[in-house]
Amino acid sequence: MSTKATVTERGAVILGKNIACDAYDGNKPLRVVTHAHADHMEGLQKSLKTCERILMTQATKDLIDVIRSPLLLMGGYVETVDYGKTIQYEEEGITFFKADHILGAAQVLVDDAEGKRIAFTGDFRIDDTPVLEADVLVMEATYGSPACRRSFHTDLKDLLISLVEKGLRQGSVYIFGYHGKLQEVMQILHTAGVSVPFVMSEKTFNVSKVCEKHGMRLGRLFLSDEYEGRGLLEKNAPCVAFYHMNTAGTVGRNNFRIYVSGWEFDEPIRQKSDKEYILALSDHSDFDGLLEYVRRSRPGLVITDNFRVGHAEALALEIRRRFGIPATALPKR
Repeated sequence: MSTKATVTERGAVILGKNIACDAYDGNKPLRVVTHAHADHMEGLQKSLKTCERILMTQATKDLIDVIRSPLLLMGGYVETVDYGKTIQYEEEGITFFKADHILGAAQVLVDDAEGKRIAFTGDFRIDDTPVLEADVLVMEATYGSPACRRSFHTDLKDLLISLVEKGLRQGSVYIFGYHGKLQEVMQILHTAGVSVPFVMSEKTFNVSKVCEKHGMRLGRLFLSDEYEGRGLLEKNAPCVAFYHMNTAGTVGRNNFRIYVSGWEFDEPIRQKSDKEYILALSDHSDFDGLLEYVRRSRPGLVITDNFRVGHAEALALEIRRRFGIPATALPKR
C-alpha cells in the first residue's frame, strides 16, 4: 500500500506529507476543501482551529459564506487558490485543476520531493474535467458500481426544457435539487429562452447570486417570501420555483414537480405520478466515466473513496480487473 495517499476513518483524503482534503485530520498543516457540498466539509470548524492554512477556490469560499455563514471561515486562515496556480509548501507543490461538478469544484495535484504526482479528483463529471496523469490517484466512487451506467445518450437539456414548458402550461413548476445543480438547471432554462420568473428561497437565491458573480447567467430571480415571488406562487402563475431537495415534502405538493437526481440509470425521465417527474441530471460521472478517467490518467495505484456514499469497493475491483492496476477502497469497512 502506498504511503503517498490514503483516506482516513474520518474521511480525510491524505495527499503526500502535508495535505488533508475534505475532512479533518489533526496531523496535517494544510486542509483543502474541494467544493462546497456538506460531505466535503467534514470537520471544517476543527480544521480552521488547528491547520496552518485552509485552501479552496474563491467560488467555493463564496458559496460556503452563503450556505453556512460568513463567520465560519473567519475562524482560521483561508487562502483562495486559482485553477492552475501552484502553491509550494516545504518540498511539495499543490495545484488545483477544474472539476466539472458544481461551481468552484477542484481537483488537487501534489508534486512531492521524489517527483511523484499524487492526485485527488474530488467529485467530477468526465465531460469537462481535465484528466490528471498521476502516479497515485485518489478518486470519488459515487457511481462506482457496474449497475450505475446511464444507458441513454439523450440530450437531457432538451428534455428538461420541454418538460418545464409542458408544466408551465398548467401554472407554476417546482424543481427540487441540491445547491449547484439547481443553478445549473436555471442556466439551462435561461440559455434556452425560458423567460418566466424564477422564484426561490433566500438560501437558494444567495447561492444563485454567487454563481452569477462567477459568470453564470441565470435569468430573473425572485425571493419566494417577498411580495412578487409569493404572489406568483399563490396564484399558481407561470414561473419556475427552485427548492432544495430536503423541502420536497413540504412545498408545491399539488403542483407540477420535477426532481433532478443522478440516481437514475434506466431512462432519462421517469414519471412518478400525474404531475411528478424525475430527471436523470447528474453532476457525477457514471461507472463508465469513472473508468475512463482511470484509463486516461494511467496511474500506478488507485485509491477509491470509501468514506462517502458510493460504490468504492466495486470500483476498485473493476479497476484491478480491467486495467491490472493495483486499486483499493479506503477506509476499509
